[in-house]
Amino acid sequence: MRFLLTDEQREFGRSLDALLTAADTPAVLRAWAAGDHGPGRALWGRLADAGVFALTVPEAYGGVGPLPVEAAVACVELGRHAVPGPVAETLGATVLLAGAGGPVAEEWLPGIVSGAAAVSLTLEGYGPYAPDADAADAVFTVTGDELRLAPDPGEPSASADPARRLFRPEPGGAPVAKGPAVRAAARAAGDTAAFATAALALGCGEELLRATVAYVKQRTQFGVPVGSFQAVKHRLADTLLGLEFARPLLYGAAAELASEVSRPGAGAGSAEGSPGAGAAVAAAKVTAGEAGYAAARTALQLHGAIGYTEELDLAWWLRRARPLRDAWGTPSACRARVLAG
Repeated sequence: MRFLLTDEQREFGRSLDALLTAADTPAVLRAWAAGDHGPGRALWGRLADAGVFALTVPEAYGGVGPLPVEAAVACVELGRHAVPGPVAETLGATVLLAGAGGPVAEEWLPGIVSGAAAVSLTLEGYGPYAPDADAADAVFTVTGDELRLAPDPGEPSASADPARRLFRPEPGGAPVAKGPAVRAAARAAGDTAAFATAALALGCGEELLRATVAYVKQRTQFGVPVGSFQAVKHRLADTLLGLEFARPLLYGAAAELASEVSRPGAGAGSAEGSPGAGAAVAAAKVTAGEAGYAAARTALQLHGAIGYTEELDLAWWLRRARPLRDAWGTPSACRARVLAG
């Protein structure tokens, strides 16, 4: 069995890295946090053109998926560049809509694939908040076996990440789909959103580590770079190990999700969130989330007081690491699911 990415998958990651490097995401983040979603939505469109939002959408609705490994590659890059917007929620919603089927899938999925639509999502068991609902074209909620379109994004709540605003959607809204298929699709959607968040957290941690290594090579004390100090080397090595141990769990979860979709009798987009796949996703989520947060703590300590300043682009990654750790499954909830699975 091959556990390495293919040349095509690596090239896909490199192409996204080049696209996002040219996009100046820190400027996009600042605009997004200030309520100007124009630059972010323009970037969203370019990501759609690169095929990012087609990776979790079945071919019947204009997608190329489900392709969990490629989705992981994409989300790691989006996390490394701190792309704003409801990325994990949109990817989770594609699985939910495809599983629900019918008119709601036909109406929304092609637009998501093309980048014309971004959506947010809340599911039972994952908290009441819909990230970036004010910038989304729709907010979907699931209660029991009913899928509803929220009538209003609701009022914003406090968020540690100013470029990831939280909203509690207004209750109500007419059901757009209902039945056992919705309940099963919601479980799979939760797994997909958690999986995407794990990849975003891993990418965020990678960028925090990269920036910190570059900084300690330049900052000097007692006439030498602080990166030459043994304590600093050990802290960075521990951070690297945490991220590298998270990576195989992420791609292991991708393999589990791919096998779940391809099992006999499972239609595209109909995976029901089996205990095995769910436990693999939970393991990846807790490990990547904790590793990304540890990278943020290392980056803050080794940057010193400058790490607190908003003028430093690093601050956007620092404030994103902990929300990613806790979104779509807190560490304690993920550990409990691993044990149950």
